[in-house]
Amino acid sequence: MLSLETLPVTVTCAPCCWGVDDVRNPHLPPWERVLDEAAAAGFGGLELGPYGYMPLDVSRVGAALDARSLRIVAGTIFDDLVDPANRENLLRQTDEICAFVTALPRPRSHPGQRYPAPYLTVMDWGHDERDYAAGHSGRAPRLDPAAWADMVSSIRAIAALARDRYGVRAVIHPHAGGYIEFADELDRIASDVSPDLAGLCLDTGHMDYSGMDPVETIRTYADRLDYIHFKDIDAAKYADVMSRRIRFFEACAEGVMCPIGRGRIDYPAIHRLLGEIGYGGFITIEQERDPRNAGGSLADLTASRDFLRAQGF
Repeated sequence: MLSLETLPVTVTCAPCCWGVDDVRNPHLPPWERVLDEAAAAGFGGLELGPYGYMPLDVSRVGAALDARSLRIVAGTIFDDLVDPANRENLLRQTDEICAFVTALPRPRSHPGQRYPAPYLTVMDWGHDERDYAAGHSGRAPRLDPAAWADMVSSIRAIAALARDRYGVRAVIHPHAGGYIEFADELDRIASDVSPDLAGLCLDTGHMDYSGMDPVETIRTYADRLDYIHFKDIDAAKYADVMSRRIRFFEACAEGVMCPIGRGRIDYPAIHRLLGEIGYGGFITIEQERDPRNAGGSLADLTASRDFLRAQGF
């Protein structure tokens, strides 16, 4: 074990660790089981998960969280941010999610935390042409200027609603298979959405999957970093899925994301860097999988939490 100073963070998890990404999937585990296993693995909280998974019932969910000493640290917009016709739907989701998470007991804040939780993570999703190009910057089509402007307008509208009506900090999350994935797109979105409106949620697994160095990318955007997701990548499985035409979540179902500490991402280096930049707040572990494999979620999450604890997280 490494002897490292503990960072001022709370490590949390997300329902995607149980395969909860598409609420239409008939194999999703009950949300109460997700709470049970999040508590059993030693987490201080979790994300709400995709819109429509947990009931937006403050009394029912709040009591379930209190019974397990958990808090909701973020809600999620995971939808098509590009099509202007979807904007009304996006703003409706923003309204309902933010109203719900701010009615629940708030997570505590930490030294170095710039904005209080809960956050609203904002991710683009729902485009076959990008889903099949996940991880392949050279073959992935880019948005034309008009479509990019439409997406930026939707993100700004989401972030302004979350901030001005609910005091919730929106954080933009580059996601493999969406139209904000690669280094050029991250740089562009950070320039086009002002820091007073939204920050960034950088995800180590998505950065690595998409060809970015997680350590150097976190260093570059440290002044915009409000929230972090941790994953790890199985190098052999990654090489295999990159050799085939495959959707991002199909690759996850094949095990490209592994328990933290068993993959290729350098977490001791990330720990050192977060100490250097003074990061405090929340770090959420994610390990996407097929929900039919959720029987292994508790063991994998316990292993990830134990590894990170040994590193000083």
